[in-house]
Formats: sequence, C-alpha cells, structure tokens
Amino acid sequence: MVVVTLQRNKCIGCNYCVELAPQQFQMSKKDGKSVLLKSTDKKGFFTLKSNDDLIYNDCDNAAKACPVKIISVKQR
Repeated sequence: MVVVTLQRNKCIGCNYCVELAPQQFQMSKKDGKSVLLKSTDKKGFFTLKSNDDLIYNDCDNAAKACPVKIISVKQR
C-alpha cells in the first residue's frame, strides 16, 4: 500500500507534482494550488491510500521535487 499526503495550504503552485505524477495530482483552477486526486482531507492534510504500488515512484519523485517539501510518500 502507498500512502501519499499533501499539506495543501502550504502549496506555492510550482506544478512539479503534476508534471511528475499527473495521475495523482492536478492544479486547481480556483486557487492555483495542487490537488491530490481521490484524497481525503483531515485538517489541511490531504491523504491518498492506494493499493497500486506502481504510483510510488512517480509520487516519490514529486515529493523530492517539491520546493516547499509538503508531500510525503510512504510504502507499507
């Protein structure tokens, strides 16, 4: 299982996550910040739990590229 977390309120809208993991992230047209698709919000932390281990590498690359380090990716 892969767990991806996005701290959306700290997003600066650089778009790296969308470029590296377009299946999991997209940019909001309303505020220009990243959206973690199919995630649940808990106090500003958006979390996606997926059984698809194939998303790990793309999401991990997105987390590493994020200049404000607001994406975490764990594999269980």
